[in-house]
Amino acid sequence: MSGARIRAGWRRCAGLLTLATGLVQAQSQPATAVSAAPAVPALPAVAWPVDRKLSDQLELLLRQGFDRPEQALRRLRELQQQADQPAQVLQLLLAEGRLLVLSGDFVQAEQVAERLARQPEARDAVLLLRAERADRMGAGEQAQKLAQQAYAGLSRVCPSAASLQAQTPSTLPAACDFRLVWVALRLIERSQIRAGTLPLAEASAQTSLALVQAGGDRHLTASSLGSLAMIAQLQEQPEAASRWLNQARQQAQGDTLALFKIKSYEAYVAGLRQDGPAKLRAMEECVELARQADAPRWLAQSQSNLADAYLQLKQPGRALDVARQALPLFEQRGDIRIQRTIRHNMAVAYVQLADFEQARREIARIELMSQGEVDQGLRTQELRELGEAWTAAGQFKEGLAAYHLERRLSAELVERNRASALQQLQLKYDSERKQRDLELLQRDQALVDHQLGNRQRVQQVGVAVALLLGLSLLLVALMVQRVRAAHKRLRANEQMLKAQSERDPLTELANRRHFLAVMQQQPRAEFNGALLMVDIDHFKHVNDQHGHGIGDVVICEVARRLSLAVRAEDLVVRWGGEEFLVFAPDIAPERLLQLAERILFGIGGEPVPSSDGPLRVTVSIGCAHFPLQPSGLPQHWEQAVNWADMALYTAKARGRNRAAGIVVVKAGDRQALQQIEADFDAACSSERVQLQQVLGPTA
Repeated sequence: MSGARIRAGWRRCAGLLTLATGLVQAQSQPATAVSAAPAVPALPAVAWPVDRKLSDQLELLLRQGFDRPEQALRRLRELQQQADQPAQVLQLLLAEGRLLVLSGDFVQAEQVAERLARQPEARDAVLLLRAERADRMGAGEQAQKLAQQAYAGLSRVCPSAASLQAQTPSTLPAACDFRLVWVALRLIERSQIRAGTLPLAEASAQTSLALVQAGGDRHLTASSLGSLAMIAQLQEQPEAASRWLNQARQQAQGDTLALFKIKSYEAYVAGLRQDGPAKLRAMEECVELARQADAPRWLAQSQSNLADAYLQLKQPGRALDVARQALPLFEQRGDIRIQRTIRHNMAVAYVQLADFEQARREIARIELMSQGEVDQGLRTQELRELGEAWTAAGQFKEGLAAYHLERRLSAELVERNRASALQQLQLKYDSERKQRDLELLQRDQALVDHQLGNRQRVQQVGVAVALLLGLSLLLVALMVQRVRAAHKRLRANEQMLKAQSERDPLTELANRRHFLAVMQQQPRAEFNGALLMVDIDHFKHVNDQHGHGIGDVVICEVARRLSLAVRAEDLVVRWGGEEFLVFAPDIAPERLLQLAERILFGIGGEPVPSSDGPLRVTVSIGCAHFPLQPSGLPQHWEQAVNWADMALYTAKARGRNRAAGIVVVKAGDRQALQQIEADFDAACSSERVQLQQVLGPTA
């Protein structure tokens, strides 16, 4: 299993791992046989009330409710009838809201949240309830923000993360509802994993572990240990992952539900280690544990994950069988997040089985689910898997469409991250500049004070006045010089930041921002010159087999060889990931394929040395000279990049390690060009587009 696929697997099994957090937030049809809860009495504005004994009872009830929410709600109503303390009533009302989320009755759950919101001390609990509700409805970004707000409030009465991890407190304060804080932390941790900020996720998990250990909850302790094992393996720390798993198994002894969760973590870690048989074995054990426990929700989630494993083993028939078994329960619960994952797996299975019409129907259903908030990282991975499946099945048009959409979403994510990083740099720079300005103002004020003192002394001693005046003038000159030097340094820093923002930090090549600046100097609709889109062949295999460190070595060496192969006046850009773009402004059309051939042999002619031994690395190239001949129709540079990209896709589809150059495009007007862009493969087949191919070096 590839690294990207494995990390997407975290999102696929997020529902299963959420069971490990005890969040008890699922969706189904509302229970109709449950009576209304009693009214909430008014309480003074104090911290969220905690009855620790009742909290222990409700934790067990919520775990039961994960599979059978209606039964849990009936038992909760009985407890509500017996409650005689305002604090107990509030805790029971919050548990009711969480069970309603579990049963899929989001309307009533929001009504409970509104009732709780009338009590000032319930503000943070309401935020957490709404965070769980948003998470189950597929609104991950909203859930993260609400969870962060809830954590900020609920954790105020709990020991700090540093004191928890140092094990300084012997017991938790009575006002600390450690389980609610733990739930908020786990929602935050999941969002951090999706964002790829694994060190932050590890810190959140460490705090969660210390919290439940101090609270004495073995079940949640086992879940936190399993989560730490997963994060350690994601960070390529297998020994640490094994240690965490061993500790988790010890904590889970005697607890069937906890053992089930730890097995799911074992499966995930095995997948990260490329141990397919171990992963499949662990998943099948999860299914068997769920059947033994007569737990339909556990069973359905295990079947969902098992379908994904079968797909990776190229067993689409078995994947469809288990996916169909799992889907009805999640449709009944209304769990959009897991439904989407199951239907995506079914679509890929249908493509592998060559049932393309059924695959398109499943994709259409997924698109309807995408109208709400969808994690772009997950959407990008789905498009990549679909594109690979369509291409492997010979459906190049669908594969190309998925490829282009995935590229666009990936570019948006990269640009969003880059903009965020630049904003942080700008904020830091502005802060430093303001500090310098303040220091200058303070010095100026000191100078003015000194001058006033000198004027007073003028009246007493004439000679001293002359000396002090000269000294003052000297100080003014020095200050002016220092101000000028400070401004010069500021301008130099501005230029340095601008240059750094237009340079790829790994390869030191120009990045997209620099390429955009160059393109802005050209006429908007009259792009002239040649573009070569270069992509490293099978780069994902390098990362999977040798690790990301070796992958970075390969990218840097390809960048170096590419820079040596092109002309001095050509611009080489790291376009993203393993892709590079070469802009050759003044090259003759007949020399373009010679340049492409020089790049093919310059990169693939010799193996790339690495700590794992020499690696054979080749590239595929798509290139074109603009304006396109023979029509000479003017085009914007973004359209030119798209033509080079389509040529690259053709080169990869024809076997890689080659260049595909667009030689002739038979189009009389812009409309004809747009028709060719809409179906490039058909245009090539009808010879409206003529390509010339150059093969790279053989092994």
